Amino acid sequence: MRIARPFGIPVYVSPYWFVIAGLFVVFYANSLAGALPGNLRYLVAAAFVILLYASVLVHELSHSVVARAFQLPVRRILLYPLGGFSEIEREPPTPAREFLVSAAGPVISLALAAAGYGLARALRLPHASVGDILLTQFWLANLLVGIFNLLPGLPLDGGRMLRAGVWKVTGKSASATVVAAWAGRALAVAVLLVPLGIYAGTGGQYDMFNTVWLAVIAAFMWVGAGQSLRATRLRERLPGLQARRLARRAIPIPASLPLAEAIRRADEAHARALVVVDHDDRPIAIVNETAVTATPPQRRPWIDAGSLARSIDPGIVLPADLSGMALLDAVRRTPATEYLLVEPSGQVYGVLAAADLDHAFAGV
Repeated sequence: MRIARPFGIPVYVSPYWFVIAGLFVVFYANSLAGALPGNLRYLVAAAFVILLYASVLVHELSHSVVARAFQLPVRRILLYPLGGFSEIEREPPTPAREFLVSAAGPVISLALAAAGYGLARALRLPHASVGDILLTQFWLANLLVGIFNLLPGLPLDGGRMLRAGVWKVTGKSASATVVAAWAGRALAVAVLLVPLGIYAGTGGQYDMFNTVWLAVIAAFMWVGAGQSLRATRLRERLPGLQARRLARRAIPIPASLPLAEAIRRADEAHARALVVVDHDDRPIAIVNETAVTATPPQRRPWIDAGSLARSIDPGIVLPADLSGMALLDAVRRTPATEYLLVEPSGQVYGVLAAADLDHAFAGV
């Protein structure tokens, strides 16, 4: 659900956030049992969780503000149980901008840690008082968030900074992503194995809760690195997504033509699509391939091809020159099984089947 809109950027909270935040409050309150009396420790724990996620929000806002300064559109910020994520709709066009957008978050977190530490030293609050506990946990949490995010592996900020460096050296953003993603996977394995080794080496004396929590973080890192690898593979296929290359040859038919005859004409013309035209030969509908396939051969002579067609709405008429992300965006705006491709002059070029686009995008 949306909770705020700082700088015009919508901030959303995952439903699971409330569950994990509640668990954080309980676990942290239990750790304060010897320091604070009664229910006060639960209030302090809740205040700390709010401060922690407010710090995460500031961390993500820094990414978004720097991205906007470089004219990169920011869709939203999502706060989820393990942190936050800024949905920046376009990749930075240069390694330097990638580095600056990525570095903004850890820099702000470390700045918050320094400010919290300085304030704690200046106030000299009584040890184990509410203010002392909150300030100490605040600057420690931001210090850990800043340092952890500087680790050189995707999906962490340090991984994006590493990607920017490799991109600068090699000139290849895709190769840089692969390097940073595998570095992220190596870090995920280390995050998992180190505490498990300590737990085993100490005969179970190491806190099992910390081990489980680090295992969750390791899984998050592994999955995030894998998503980066998949996204890179998909981006590499984008140049091959050209409407003209994927188009099926189409023949015009009247709506009243029996389906069997329409199929015969298509086979004779080596066409794989049927476009219904009106009396002025203007395209008005596209025959649905799935409906044709589902019609038994013995019924095809008795069914009009037009009865299996979808009317041509403006959204399914696409320029034949579309390619790459522009083609994907056009298809996403108007989901359909077939699209009519037209030349700049308005002449029909062919029909694009969504199934063909899916296969090309998947690398089939």
